[in-house]
Amino acid sequence: MPGTRASNAQTSGTSKREAFKLSPARQVALALLALVFLGLQARLWFGEGSLRHVAMLEKDVATLKRANAKLVERNRLMAADVNDLKQGTEAVEEIARKDLGMIRDGETFFLILEQPRGSE
Repeated sequence: MPGTRASNAQTSGTSKREAFKLSPARQVALALLALVFLGLQARLWFGEGSLRHVAMLEKDVATLKRANAKLVERNRLMAADVNDLKQGTEAVEEIARKDLGMIRDGETFFLILEQPRGSE
């Protein structure tokens, strides 16, 4: 009965193939699931909202936060200057002396000019 053993092996191999054979509806459903999976993977790696895009946005947010911190400090200093100008006359006097060259009554202003180098 050597022929029986070979025929059993053939029938067992074909039965395994038949067990894995899918109906056309299942094949379509499996193909659709594979396409959805590939579409989601493509969006995850390449599209808007991808990992690379998110990393780039996080980098931009960090840059903007640093810029905002500098601007907040500048605004704080400007607010302190405005408060000084509203409170007293010393700040106004300092600005007038520095920017406009103003002097008080009774003061003498000396302007010392240096000769440019090489004109001697």
